Amino acid sequence: MTTEDLSGMGPLVARLGRVGQRLRHADRARPWVLDTAVVALVSLLFCLPDVLHAVGAIGGDGDGPRRFRMAFTRLPVAGMLALQAGLVLPLLWRRRAPAVAFGAVATVFVLQWSLGAVLRADVALFVALYSLALHGRLRQLPWACAVMAGALLLVAARVSAAVSIWDALFFLLSTATAALALGLMIRIRRAQLAALRDRAARLETERDQRGRLAVAAERARVAREMHDIVGHNLSVIITLADAGAYATAVAPERGKEALHLIGYTGRQALSELRRVLGVLREVDGPQAEPELSPQPGLADIDALCEGVRAAGLEVVYRTAGHVDSLDRGVQLTVYRIVQEALTNTLKHAGAGARANLAIVVEDTRLTITVQDSGPPAPAERPGGASEEGHGLVGMRERAALFGGHVSAGPAGPGWTVRAALDLAPRGGAAG
Repeated sequence: MTTEDLSGMGPLVARLGRVGQRLRHADRARPWVLDTAVVALVSLLFCLPDVLHAVGAIGGDGDGPRRFRMAFTRLPVAGMLALQAGLVLPLLWRRRAPAVAFGAVATVFVLQWSLGAVLRADVALFVALYSLALHGRLRQLPWACAVMAGALLLVAARVSAAVSIWDALFFLLSTATAALALGLMIRIRRAQLAALRDRAARLETERDQRGRLAVAAERARVAREMHDIVGHNLSVIITLADAGAYATAVAPERGKEALHLIGYTGRQALSELRRVLGVLREVDGPQAEPELSPQPGLADIDALCEGVRAAGLEVVYRTAGHVDSLDRGVQLTVYRIVQEALTNTLKHAGAGARANLAIVVEDTRLTITVQDSGPPAPAERPGGASEEGHGLVGMRERAALFGGHVSAGPAGPGWTVRAALDLAPRGGAAG
């Protein structure tokens, strides 16, 4: 068979598959139609010839050797029809109650052969065994096989006058084995297909769950980014606005400078927001893709400190160790932790306070320390050690991505935030 022949069979196979699927749907909707069709087919092929032969329409005195005909009883038409009905009609419930159908057919089969009659409708016993193997309970098969073997032994004994009992047993048991094997094979195949469908459904469910988890993780990441960007820049803008309002009355130039810084901080915040939100927009093509700028790192902490200093907070920044060789994910985490810590210092300690920022790298450990001097004027610092906002929770989540932790609490008149990250190779990544 050539490749062209195989390719030409594609539409035919697909059409046959669709026809088979429609037939299965129709059978599930009206199962009695197929059961009735099976009974009608068995009656037409195996019962009708015996009836026609009995009424003398075909066959003369019968087929086969004379000694074979003499070994069996010639039944009247009414008796034959009764036995045929007992053999064939139980097949109507061969799928709904296969064990009952097999038992009924086997009973009539044994009765028929006990009377010494032979009927072509005996094929119903093999159909019933096949149906039991396919639709029945597996624990019912041993006793069904025992009943089948006993019935076939009776048949072999009855036909021994014309055929060797061993030849008859071989033929009959082979036919029964074929019916049993066919039923079991189709049953196993259906179970395999059901398992594959179940596995496909579970894989689809797991895929949807992974997608929902990924969406939730991305939402949490974007929420942290938005909190860091908006919280920090708004704190700087508010502080600058308050300072500008105060300076306008005594030093107009200082007020003008504060307005310029507010504009610069607002534009910087807008640029970062566009970068974060740009990845969330649905685009239709490469021309509509958002322009993305790199995520901030340690090199941007100097600019961060300058912005905080412009708002009135004195910041002393120092580093130790090989900070330039840190991974970009680590740098982003460090930047966001420092940004949140300085924002909280500016918010709670206010302008005029002093903050010491230290980033130290020692082997596989990175330590961040932000310690402020507290409000310049003696006053109660807003928020206590037991108060945790979203900022501190976000810092801890970021540090946990690298196996680290964050602690915060009062230290003298001020407040101290300490974060430790594990730089050893691991599967996590910051986001």
